[in-house]
Amino acid sequence: MENAKRRIAILGATGSIGRQALDVVSKHRDMFDVELLTANTSAAELARMAVEFDANAAVICNKDKYGELSSALAGTDVKAFCGMDSVESLVQGDNIDMVLTAMVGFSGMRPTSAAIKAGKTIALANKETLVAGGSYIMGLAQEYKAPIIPVDSEHSAIFQCLLGATGNGIRKILLTGSGGPFRTWKTEDIAKASAADALKHPNWQMGAKITIDSSTLMNKGFEMIEARWLFDMAPSDIEVVIHPESIIHSMVEYEDGAVIAQLGCPDMRLPIQFALCFPQRFPLGNAPLDFASLGRLTFEKPDMERFPCLKFAFDAIARGGNIPCAMNAANEVAVAAFLAGKINFPEIADTVNFGMSAASFIEKPGLEELIATHEEIMAKASEKLGIK
Repeated sequence: MENAKRRIAILGATGSIGRQALDVVSKHRDMFDVELLTANTSAAELARMAVEFDANAAVICNKDKYGELSSALAGTDVKAFCGMDSVESLVQGDNIDMVLTAMVGFSGMRPTSAAIKAGKTIALANKETLVAGGSYIMGLAQEYKAPIIPVDSEHSAIFQCLLGATGNGIRKILLTGSGGPFRTWKTEDIAKASAADALKHPNWQMGAKITIDSSTLMNKGFEMIEARWLFDMAPSDIEVVIHPESIIHSMVEYEDGAVIAQLGCPDMRLPIQFALCFPQRFPLGNAPLDFASLGRLTFEKPDMERFPCLKFAFDAIARGGNIPCAMNAANEVAVAAFLAGKINFPEIADTVNFGMSAASFIEKPGLEELIATHEEIMAKASEKLGIK
């Protein structure tokens, strides 16, 4: 890393990725200055983090929580702000070099766009930004010369595998996934699964939204779309492979048939640190892989009959335009409803399918069209499920 500290903003600091990112920063305090931390509603936790890491500013997106944040930061040097407009303004500041986007869902779209327009390096953990608006975001990044470094373990793995490409052609990306908690369940049993069942991911400790997405394989569909945009690959050249051990995080097959894989223990701090410290690597204090104890690694094809959300993702990117945005919006409504006990597990996929068919098609949506699509489908999906 350069001699000067890297000045970072962490959007979604109180979530799973944000907390692990701050754990990485705590191990390398001489390398980073935390300039900005944001959260949606966890004002007390945000204030604690901001003081601990001597942040310049903290933003609580839920304006109703501003009083709590402001009071908690009274007498400190941390400036308190509220609302998404504040996030968008602050990420463009000259005091920030890199923005880690770890917000959940479509909420990451506007601040990521703002940071890109300011030419910031983006450490991208908010996959929905590329799912909903991949063409728009990648075009913006090219226009403003803003590097995007992936944080998702799979995309970090692909990125690392591609570092050895040296200009050689790529035949295929092999995107691995654990298969989630229902990989071995029968269709009739999956239909009766509770939110508690779906939240029992076999390998990863993640937030509730992404864990449910993993149980439906929607997350793997999102990752396919994200990979399509990040690495400029046709969806037909991205193969999803179920790998229950989650040791191989993804692979790249080159034109000569050679396959390069990135392996590691299932610890999200690894790809987070790689993105924050790129291009250098530093000790993390984590356990190394013990190949002898692993015994063997296994692979399967995904079952799109039992997990139709993965098929819907391929359908959405094939249709293009704002359809992936509609798919994402419907999924956000469905996952929230499932977690709240308002719908059953199969209704998540049904709602996603409905959302894709209910969208008014826009071939080349910009930011405003993407926001309108998101709001339109959120409303239609909510109405369909009887949710106010």
